[in-house]
Amino acid sequence: MADFMGMMKQAAQLQSKMQALQAELDTIEVEGTSGGGMVSVRLTAKGDLKGVKIDDSLMKPSEKEILEDLLVAAHADARRKAETVMQEKMKSLTGGLQLPPGMNLT
Repeated sequence: MADFMGMMKQAAQLQSKMQALQAELDTIEVEGTSGGGMVSVRLTAKGDLKGVKIDDSLMKPSEKEILEDLLVAAHADARRKAETVMQEKMKSLTGGLQLPPGMNLT
């Protein structure tokens, strides 16, 4: 019975740490860029869009499709970085153990 109580205590501690990590991930921002830095997108580590910067040279009607593609690419770059940050934080929280399916942070 003592082992069960110990496991329950560890589970409660892990839950508390995960809640703190959730709050931390809201404060961490990553930036993705494309077009040699002409477009940048800022996301939280949880994937919430925080900002977009576009170089003035792309603000021509003839550059519309290029700009749209660059926005998608910058967002994808930022999303990859956000996923990396989240995975690193989770690894430090769980000691490298993988969480069971369905126990995502986001």
